[in-house]
Amino acid sequence: MPVCDICCEELPSEAEMKTHLLLSHMENTMACPFCSLSGVSYDELSFHINTEHIDKDCQDTNATVVDSGQKNSNRWIVQSPTSTKTSNVNVKNMDKVSQASPQLPSQVNGMATPITGTSLSQGTSTSLKSSPPAAATASGAVKQVRNTQTSSNNPSRKREDGRKSKQKRLSSPIKEGCFQCPMCSLVCKDCFILQEHVELHLQDQDTAKGACPEVGTSTHAYSTSNGRSDVMRFECPMCSLSCSSSSSLQEHVELHLEFGSASAAGHSSEDLTLARRLQEEEKQKWREAETRREAEDFKKLQKQFGLDNSGGYRKQIERNMERAVSRGQMVPADFHRKKAEMLESLASGVDDGRSRTSGLIGALYRYYQRDASDCAHVWLCAETDHYSASEGDKGWGCGYRNFQMLLSSLHRLEQYNLLPDSVPSIPRVQTLIEEAWGQGADPQGASHFNHRLRGTRAWIGATEIYAVLTSLSVKARIVDFHKPTGPGDTHPRMLEWVKKYFSHSAIRSTRLPPKVVQTTLPPIYLQHHGHSRSIIGVEQKVNGSLCLLLFDPGCAPGEMRKVLSQDTAATIVRRMRKYPGSLKHRQYQVVTVEGLLTPEEKQSRILNSRTLCAEKIP
Repeated sequence: MPVCDICCEELPSEAEMKTHLLLSHMENTMACPFCSLSGVSYDELSFHINTEHIDKDCQDTNATVVDSGQKNSNRWIVQSPTSTKTSNVNVKNMDKVSQASPQLPSQVNGMATPITGTSLSQGTSTSLKSSPPAAATASGAVKQVRNTQTSSNNPSRKREDGRKSKQKRLSSPIKEGCFQCPMCSLVCKDCFILQEHVELHLQDQDTAKGACPEVGTSTHAYSTSNGRSDVMRFECPMCSLSCSSSSSLQEHVELHLEFGSASAAGHSSEDLTLARRLQEEEKQKWREAETRREAEDFKKLQKQFGLDNSGGYRKQIERNMERAVSRGQMVPADFHRKKAEMLESLASGVDDGRSRTSGLIGALYRYYQRDASDCAHVWLCAETDHYSASEGDKGWGCGYRNFQMLLSSLHRLEQYNLLPDSVPSIPRVQTLIEEAWGQGADPQGASHFNHRLRGTRAWIGATEIYAVLTSLSVKARIVDFHKPTGPGDTHPRMLEWVKKYFSHSAIRSTRLPPKVVQTTLPPIYLQHHGHSRSIIGVEQKVNGSLCLLLFDPGCAPGEMRKVLSQDTAATIVRRMRKYPGSLKHRQYQVVTVEGLLTPEEKQSRILNSRTLCAEKIP
């Protein structure tokens, strides 16, 4: 019955002796005979000797290591041609290992061949060679082997020394390096862990080829009843690698997890950076698109309200006449004649009267006296001329034309005899508004138009009418109907207010007022979004409903002259009537005239117009 020379344990067969040596002594008590390395596996020791000491101790000194050929000998004889000194090293356990393993060192060309058949790539060998070498003197090797032999007689001390040695090896500074596996993308921080990982790769390749694993590899071996040694395999759950032990599998999976977490963190950081960059690019594109859209909308508004520097009244009428000549609608002689007349009118500042229609209020009064069977009462303003849009202001001059209508009525009233007798042209009205701004009236409106109206097609509204009337010492009032007051977005409160404005001056006694009344009040300037008109009267039907009578600058002079004829007056009156259902704009503003201002009142109103506030109803 074989007896273990290391621990004196009796074993039933040679196969079990080999297994006992492999599991109990080889992986724990292997020590380098040339340096202080110990506590490593048989394959690690073989790789260490062949990489760290073969060139230094054998090639450089031309020394050869030979086996004495005696089975029970405890000596290794180191022969050197330059020295006859012989080193006697007690390697009793190494001799037993040589009996149990067929992969002992053999002499090839005077040098020891690698102990194990497992080989690594050149990059891995270089990484392992970079570890700090230990002292490799012969005396140190003899001392180390003797210490190993002494400790092998005590199994508990042997295991403790092995643990300390391996702990010292794992805590060495070489862990701080980074070593990449030559067979996969795994990166290890310890060269020994990398070695074990590569060996697992090689074992998997050998298994696939049908080769049996080496005796020196880290596997779990057990003896069967027929004395045959079998190997238990552990497959990695994250890849196709098979491990020979659970500890190796655990280390391999931990490397997977460490590498996977670092990779996932890297990918997560890259994804977050990419997402943020795409978000910033999307925001930048949205800002640029928004800026372009705002610029386009602003240009459209400038063009709509005549602030695009495309010319004013004069340029527009010249352009229209040139177009008429090119189309054959006007001969060149008429073009030059009309252009001269236009320049003369503009120089004088007085409207040429081509778009004016007079005598309309008197004709309306006569019409209601004859044909007003459905009306209970009708109130009309003072005599007012109608001014239509001409070729020079079509599309933007409604505010100026309504101001001309208001002035034509004021000129007929004795109370306002201080005003000029003539009605100014549109360019002259623009100059009057600029002069009012120069006096300090409505500074916010002046800033809106950049203090310039002449030579533009800018629209004007109720505030500009108020400013120019104030500068002319006329007492004006702005009333803002800022929201609907009836069903269907109608403004019944506005119609009641207009009726009160006209009917209040007509009540002179307790008697009932006449059916048709022509007052001495000027018309009312009516402004809403996109257009303005003049209120020249109001009708009250038999059922009590109200409707306004409006002069629209968009109506041509030929149409307005039909009021003067009894046969066609009814048609035009129907177009002038505006019932509550046809007045559905969200907001309306009216400007009324209530007399003249004293110089003190004028100056006070100009100062107060810095924060111009309208009277709101409701």
